[in-house]
Amino acid sequence: FISYCLNSEKAAEATLQPIERFDLDAAIIFSDILMIPWAMGAGVHFVTGEGPKLTALNSPYDIDQLSSDDLEEKLAPVGKALELTRQGLDADKSLIGFCGAPWTVATYMIEGGSSKTFGKIKKMAFSEPEILHMLLDKLADSVISYLNAQVKAGAQSLMIFDSWGGVLSPRDYKEFSLQYMHKIVDGLIRENDGRRVPVTLFTKNGGMWLEQIAATGCDAVG
Repeated sequence: FISYCLNSEKAAEATLQPIERFDLDAAIIFSDILMIPWAMGAGVHFVTGEGPKLTALNSPYDIDQLSSDDLEEKLAPVGKALELTRQGLDADKSLIGFCGAPWTVATYMIEGGSSKTFGKIKKMAFSEPEILHMLLDKLADSVISYLNAQVKAGAQSLMIFDSWGGVLSPRDYKEFSLQYMHKIVDGLIRENDGRRVPVTLFTKNGGMWLEQIAATGCDAVG
């Protein structure tokens, strides 16, 4: 699946197909929320019938080994896919770029894949929060770089998906998820080519925090 996302022509084609069939107002680039862990060397691969698998992170050393030095180069095909998609879209159709939120991406990296209980990352948050913050901060910096590159490649709006933020308590959500999304919003390009670049933050089952999410400075919440 990662290889498909890195095939710019195929990713652009997959992005354009729904627009051609249903005449929607906007297209969201065909990609995956695990592109950043893949680019950082987290060993992302997909197992049929099981979903994504990663090399689980267990220590500060594991996190130190993650590298974002060549992130833009490794993820350049995503930017190319955005450029190709923009060329194929009518002028009145918007192009949306996206990325996974640090907390959600970290769950996959700590758990080693999908999880129903999130036991490993919750244990780390409780017993070794400084290690988790090290990872989350590194991911937030990578997200900023990745999304800004998407804007430069033609994305006119951005979405950040926090699929697993809702598994946190209100206190832990603020500490381990919200503060990093706030950091990301602060670091994003908000105007490009004479147009504002709206940012939407989505937290699954995060309805109780809508006001706090909106206070990050984003343009919309989902």
